[in-house]
Amino acid sequence: RGTRDERAPPHGPSATMSGVGSGSAENDAQRAEEAHEFGALNTLVVVFVLATVIAIAYLLKKYKIYWLPESAAAMMVGMLIGALCKIFYPDEDELAFLRFRPEVFFFVLLPPIIFEAGFTLKKKSFFRNFSTICSFAILGTIISTFVVGFLTFGMAKAGVVNIDTTSPLQSLLFGALISAVDPVATLSIMGSPELKTNKLLYSLVFGESVLNDAVAIVLFKVFVNLTTREAVPLDEISSYIFLILEFLGISIGSVLIGVIFGLSCAAMCKHTHLRKYPYKEIAILFLFAYASYAMGESIGLSGIMALFFCGIVLSHYNWYNLSRESQVGASHVFKAFAMITENVVFAYMGMCLFTGEFTSWDPAFIVLAIIFCLIGRALNTFPISYLANFKRKRPIPKKMQYVIWFSGLRGAIAFALSLNMPNGIDTHHNGRWDNDVIVTTTLCIVVFTTIFCGGLTERTLSCMGMKFDPESPEPAAGARKSKRGLHALWKKIDTTWMQPVFGGPPPKAAGGSAGAELSAVSRGEGKGGDSGRVGLLAGDGNAYLPPDVVFDYDDGDIGAGTGEYFGATEDVHLPGARGEDED
Repeated sequence: RGTRDERAPPHGPSATMSGVGSGSAENDAQRAEEAHEFGALNTLVVVFVLATVIAIAYLLKKYKIYWLPESAAAMMVGMLIGALCKIFYPDEDELAFLRFRPEVFFFVLLPPIIFEAGFTLKKKSFFRNFSTICSFAILGTIISTFVVGFLTFGMAKAGVVNIDTTSPLQSLLFGALISAVDPVATLSIMGSPELKTNKLLYSLVFGESVLNDAVAIVLFKVFVNLTTREAVPLDEISSYIFLILEFLGISIGSVLIGVIFGLSCAAMCKHTHLRKYPYKEIAILFLFAYASYAMGESIGLSGIMALFFCGIVLSHYNWYNLSRESQVGASHVFKAFAMITENVVFAYMGMCLFTGEFTSWDPAFIVLAIIFCLIGRALNTFPISYLANFKRKRPIPKKMQYVIWFSGLRGAIAFALSLNMPNGIDTHHNGRWDNDVIVTTTLCIVVFTTIFCGGLTERTLSCMGMKFDPESPEPAAGARKSKRGLHALWKKIDTTWMQPVFGGPPPKAAGGSAGAELSAVSRGEGKGGDSGRVGLLAGDGNAYLPPDVVFDYDDGDIGAGTGEYFGATEDVHLPGARGEDED
């Protein structure tokens, strides 16, 4: 009768806009649901990859397969996943998910690895050889950077590689990033208790590796800063002196940041009742450590160096402030985090061979760069060893020097830095730097050194006679020389002033107390009365270790990748035992 059926669709502009809005909302909801499912599926893929890598690592340990390091296995699994994705599901969103992201690496994946290395460091061996380790890590990295950088620049001048020829800056950036030694694969084999790797060799390689990465990143940052400044005359000696001073300033500042945060955390745990809440203790440890890393990065210093020394300080002082449960739990938690992130990093690097957005591959540059890395490594390993032997009580043998030279693997830090190369101006080619060739060359070097060199490590140890440490009799308790000089001064300051404020071992009782035994064994420092053996932690019936596992006093405190229980091997030296691997 002239009235419209109420069930008929409405007409008019407002009705049309309402319909459009409704359709847009439905589309947004559908896209959000699809994105959620996409993320869930890819997360499942990552979990599957990690589970596969852990299963392979278990089999490698069980059957004593030393020609395939765990990091190489993770990388090969990543290559397989990346190749299958590229062939059967080359969707851009999927490929983007499987690509290596530098920011995720530096702020999510790297901190647990570095903190675990500092927190579980074999401090006795590390500081016995500190001057030699620093020589390899600092002076050696600087030598390698300039050797590789100027050899690359020379090849660019000759027209062999497509690198900026107007300034050596791009070549020096490549030299800095490729000098980041990451011998995770080598250490995973050297730390196997079955091989009984020479203790001095392990100490030098591990010590160099944990400091070298930080040094290489600082050098890289120094060169990056030059790209944002006015013209710097790199053909003048004064410019390089300025760069070295800037490098030293960043390094010292980074160490101070780590020490300050570590001492702050130790004082907080020492003078509060946090030990009543073990889960809060572990959380505080993690937060203070991460804060030191973030602070270092936010003010232009090295977060890696700050985090590493924060871990050392926390291990030295705050360990004794923790409750029994936190001492045991922290060792497992940090080790598990480090293992997972290491596997993720190597798997993602393997995927990047097939999923990366690379356009420039230069086989000639790849081969030349590998040769340059070997030359740069040789020109710092052998001369520094020669100089160090003038003052060492136990010289570094020539065969050990060859193993140190061979163990200079390149890893995730080098690749992540290559992805962060600045876009400098190439005036000769009238454009920006071609950094793709730097990225692809770095990735190929990482794959080559991890799989090929890492796989030959066990063979190299055998050929050079570095698989068994010579036996040496333990000196009598009264035969130990008293500490003198700076060592004695620091020991007095540490015992008198530092430990009462920030924490330290309890006073020694006759035969050793149960609490001291717990701390020692948890850290891998098998301390157990006269025999040096313990079966259970603190002997209170709480079996954190199997009853048939005992620790002898043949090794020391924790070392990364050196065993199954808290990082210690089943035959380890007490920290008080006199070692032969001293500077």
